[in-house]
Amino acid sequence: MTSTPTELDTRTLEVAGAVLTYDVRPGPDGAPVLLLVGSPMGAEGFGTLAGYFPDRTVVTYDVRGAGRSRRTDGAPTNTPEEHAGDLSAVIDAVGGGPVDLFATSGGAINALTLVVRRPGQVRTLVAHEPPSLRYLPDAEEASAATHAVAEAYRQGGRGPGMAAFIRLVGHRGPVTAELAGPAPDPAVFGLPTEDDGARDDALLAQNMLSSTHAEFDVAALRAAPTRVVIAVGEASEGQLARRGGEGVAAALGTTPVLFPGDHGGFMGGEFGQAGEPEAFAARLRSVLDGTA
Repeated sequence: MTSTPTELDTRTLEVAGAVLTYDVRPGPDGAPVLLLVGSPMGAEGFGTLAGYFPDRTVVTYDVRGAGRSRRTDGAPTNTPEEHAGDLSAVIDAVGGGPVDLFATSGGAINALTLVVRRPGQVRTLVAHEPPSLRYLPDAEEASAATHAVAEAYRQGGRGPGMAAFIRLVGHRGPVTAELAGPAPDPAVFGLPTEDDGARDDALLAQNMLSSTHAEFDVAALRAAPTRVVIAVGEASEGQLARRGGEGVAAALGTTPVLFPGDHGGFMGGEFGQAGEPEAFAARLRSVLDGTA
């Protein structure tokens, strides 16, 4: 199986508080539309993965406040509920569903929120490594460390904020008090040491705290007609996002499905990250087909 680029049909959609930009890769009629979503990562992160599904109409989009999608209400932060509403609007715009939905990282948080709110729109949700802290045994420590990342960004800008973020998400095992301490030197990670004064980063300012601290109506997720599959990376054992996915799966009473690679296992060079996209796509196809 090879990744096959297909022509993009780029569209915009006005929703409450934002104008969203989304891309449609048309495919044959018959199969459910496949949405590939992240947060705050947008459509450009899914170029390789989308190419492995030429037999589907594939839809990708940029979340509000990031990439090509702009907020029109001036709000400085986003919530999973807002993102779920945006996802719902995109699904309505491409036919109303039910769609198949692969959602990764913060996108998985938003997609789980969507299933609670409008379960009839989604046939199968594959939620890949939702970084949910609420379902961890060390939730208090993880929350403190995440707030420390936000504070490092508030005080020093993107360099310290991203250095603290990289340290936290790369850590394996329970979160320790050290991870809530001062940020490491940004230069160690090749990050800028000078503060440009900006405080509107899509990850560190707009989405990180609201996404990681989301809590789900587990009873509603269990009762939904949507088939909810929690996916975790084979190579990300012990890392916060995988542990979050494992916690959500435990709350749902299910077993997470292992996918090739780590948190970015689906990438084929996007943002300089090379995962295992062919194997990842094959696993995703088998899960969507119900054979895995």
